[in-house]
Amino acid sequence: MALEIRRAKPEDAGIVADMIGRLLTELRSGDVVELSSTVAADLLDRPDDFAAYLAVGDGEVVGAMTLSTCYALHAAGAFGEIAELYVSPEWRSRNAGKLLVEAAANHCRNRGWTILEVGAPPADTWSRTVAFYKRNGFEDVGPRLNLILKPDA
Repeated sequence: MALEIRRAKPEDAGIVADMIGRLLTELRSGDVVELSSTVAADLLDRPDDFAAYLAVGDGEVVGAMTLSTCYALHAAGAFGEIAELYVSPEWRSRNAGKLLVEAAANHCRNRGWTILEVGAPPADTWSRTVAFYKRNGFEDVGPRLNLILKPDA
């Protein structure tokens, strides 16, 4: 039951989209979310701005993490943000998530970045997820909010 972490390539776009779709389905209480592998491939073709890492266990993909480049004054330029992280339920508590976070941290370090952020779901509903990130060195810095922008009608 060895785990391997590898960076996703554009040809892995379908796998990345499927794994992150599973994450969103779980977060949305079972409302099935299907994501576009075309969008995933487009993002994977932008290696300076976007990366995805896959956890492979027993010959199958059991987890995925996407990482985006962000910029801010407080970071003195670029920093990394874990946009999405998913591990199949049967592989949770078996270090897949930890290894994906380590891959993200190494990705950032290799670029000279000093900050890695993650937006976690609400602690009152997803306490295990928040605890996971804290166990892996993340500090609570407050909530993150989204504004969904719609085109002008």
